[in-house]
Amino acid sequence: MSFIWPMMLVLLLLIPLCVLAYLRLYRRRQRIAKRFGNLWLSQRDEGRRLAYRRHIPPALFLMALTILIFALARPEAVVSLPRIEGTVMLAFDVSGSMAADDLKPTRIEAAKAAARDFVQRQPLNVRIGVIAFSEGGFTVQVPTDDRDAIFAAISRLTPQRGTSLGSGILAALDVLTADPNQGTRLYSNLTPRPTLTPTPVPKGTYTSGVIILLTDGENNLRPDPLVAAQAAADRGVRIYTVGIGSAAGTNLHINGFTVHTQLDEQTLQQIAQLTDGVYYNAENEEDLRRIYETLNTQAVIKPEKIEITAIFAGVSILVMLIGAAFSLLWFSRVP
Repeated sequence: MSFIWPMMLVLLLLIPLCVLAYLRLYRRRQRIAKRFGNLWLSQRDEGRRLAYRRHIPPALFLMALTILIFALARPEAVVSLPRIEGTVMLAFDVSGSMAADDLKPTRIEAAKAAARDFVQRQPLNVRIGVIAFSEGGFTVQVPTDDRDAIFAAISRLTPQRGTSLGSGILAALDVLTADPNQGTRLYSNLTPRPTLTPTPVPKGTYTSGVIILLTDGENNLRPDPLVAAQAAADRGVRIYTVGIGSAAGTNLHINGFTVHTQLDEQTLQQIAQLTDGVYYNAENEEDLRRIYETLNTQAVIKPEKIEITAIFAGVSILVMLIGAAFSLLWFSRVP
């Protein structure tokens, strides 16, 4: 247990002073009672029979005061709570082929529109991060529950050059499995790679996080996307691949050149199969929206530090009321 305001615990020094004050008042009452002779003797005889009762209400009041001081320090405790939680990494292909218009207005704009719909449908305790990849992969937005920041990150995405599916997977995996004590590494001109070789675990073990890979699947740069997918599989991370465009393809005009671009479904199917994920084909924007609706997070038990001030305050009041009840019952007064 920890405290948000630990300086309030200094007030515990008042407890011994209260005990000393009580003992001093008790002895003073005894001295006064002795002056009345027979009255003191009758009280003494009664006191022998009820000696233990005399000190119970004050002891309960002091206990309540002690608990109340702990409440003032705002205690926190780690509690395992069931909750719907997860981290979704949206890995966007921003290669030049994503500017193709077989999805209207373009592949990347259709993917961005569907992604916004997906973000809006997620509960607030689902963190969402955004990865962009073309010739390399980099973090556009670290996982967060700030929807405005996520929308802004998605809006900034624009088509670039080549396609490296492996870089996108590794960049998303690096953020998803990062040690929270080390912070999240953002853009680097180095290709993101896992820093350690993990001990392989069963597929889908990392149930609170998934990678959604949105791409037309035309990989033309290293690293090998299947090697990157195996790295995710070794960590138990599922990858859901979303194929943007059609297998028939379309012609893309770039700088006076005409380039034919088509969906590489085989590679995306292999990536999904390796990680126990699912491959989806989105030939139009409406299909893409339906795909996002099937990607749900899972209920997990997660230790969480919560403030328990109310519990301490409630116990303090309860103990104080018990002390008052005993005092009224035995002595017809409140100490």
